[in-house]
Amino acid sequence: MPITEVEGRRLRLSHLDRVLWPETGTTKAELLEYYATVAGALLPHTTGRLASFVRTPDGVDGQRFFQKRPPAGTPGWVTTTERVRSGGELMDQVEVNDLATLVWAGNLACVEIHTPQWRAADPDTADRLVLDLDPGPDRTVVDCCRVALDLRERLAADGITALAKTSGSKGLHLLAALRGATPDQARAYARTVARELEAAHPDRVVSRMAKADRAGRVFIDWSQNSASKTTAVPYTVRARARPTVSAPLTWDEVAAADTPEHLAFTIGEVPERLEEIGDPLAALLAPGGAGALPG
Repeated sequence: MPITEVEGRRLRLSHLDRVLWPETGTTKAELLEYYATVAGALLPHTTGRLASFVRTPDGVDGQRFFQKRPPAGTPGWVTTTERVRSGGELMDQVEVNDLATLVWAGNLACVEIHTPQWRAADPDTADRLVLDLDPGPDRTVVDCCRVALDLRERLAADGITALAKTSGSKGLHLLAALRGATPDQARAYARTVARELEAAHPDRVVSRMAKADRAGRVFIDWSQNSASKTTAVPYTVRARARPTVSAPLTWDEVAAADTPEHLAFTIGEVPERLEEIGDPLAALLAPGGAGALPG
């Protein structure tokens, strides 16, 4: 097994030639190279947050599992934080705070990285709002873009600045920085906004959880603002048939979207996007950019 040094940490890498995405022949080595290349943009979105991983040790067509606890053999230098779960159970979780941790996780085939909308140091404060737009049958991410533009305008009316990214799967995520909110308040606000948009556009928007109601509509999932829920982080790879990425978008790209293919970015494309346009979600991290919920 090759040993490499990342930021002064020695890592033993394994099975670098293992194909994780059979459809495209993409290997674990390519996954690690991608994460190392985009780390400067990804890490600010994960630092200080508890990470959950989707692991696919035998590739995306094989067994997969959602991992929250630090796996056996986690190095002592990986930051972990103890969390109190519902029922009072204590559980450690990893924080992806640096490049070495990111590469270590990738070497374990932690393909996807998810975090909650709060920081580990302050779990009672929601500093992010998320609205997950999921296209129902006969709808696509292009329809999600139309709904996203309406949501952007609605949130702006409350002084909240929304930013967009692909989910890396079928839909779109809207994110906004918050201040002075609890997870319950963020969840209630997201639900209110989703219901308002459904009332205004019942032919193309639904806010109810029942899958039977989603045909021909875009579902606005407001529930991910719950303290117990997580969302795929910006720039994470997804465990789909192809190595697609949850890629930040400019609003011009959202407005101009005309085919789903134009919003499907893979690990081979995102690094060049970063070089050309920077991080469209940088404003999410800017000091003083957070909005307060009304009321």
